[in-house]
Amino acid sequence: MKQKTPENLIRVARENGQTAEAEPLNLGARVRELRKSRNWTLEQAAGQAGLARSTLSKIENGQMSPTYEALKKLAVGLEISVPQLFTAPKRDQINGRMSVTKSGTGTPQATVTYEHELLGETLTNKQMLPYRARIRARSVEEFDGWVRHDGEEFLYVLTGVVRLYTEFYEPIEMRRGDSAYYDAAMGHNVISVSADDAMILWVTSLV
Repeated sequence: MKQKTPENLIRVARENGQTAEAEPLNLGARVRELRKSRNWTLEQAAGQAGLARSTLSKIENGQMSPTYEALKKLAVGLEISVPQLFTAPKRDQINGRMSVTKSGTGTPQATVTYEHELLGETLTNKQMLPYRARIRARSVEEFDGWVRHDGEEFLYVLTGVVRLYTEFYEPIEMRRGDSAYYDAAMGHNVISVSADDAMILWVTSLV
């Protein structure tokens, strides 16, 4: 049976996803939605943003187009970024989805250098691929070149000591509790420099 490498795992996860066209956004309705989600009155939200109540009311009712300065004040007051004012929450992100993976019950996927345990497998259309990995490799010569794939990746050392090799940086030795966040299109490999196999948590973006 063909072994699944990290890039294959990511491709399989992407193929299970779906795409949809974005719907036009009503800025006023979006601001009202954000305000009400915090249980704020117009006065409270205006005070948080440093705007006049009448100004905020007109924005919510589509009676005026806010300046960029007003948008920045709104974002700061609502504790979000300006782009989030124009990004409606996706419907499949507010339906209370959750997946619990008990210790040792993840889906195993072994390669020559790693033993992966896929987490959160019951959820479809994920935006992240989390998996725990046992690092068996002790030398970069055990890899068939760099591992590289689309997206970004987060690595967190659970046990042991690893050495992270990347295409553009010097090798970095990492111990329990250390983490790294990097561009996954940059070549990367991880080896264990412990007496035992090291364990790490990997989270890879799928978008």
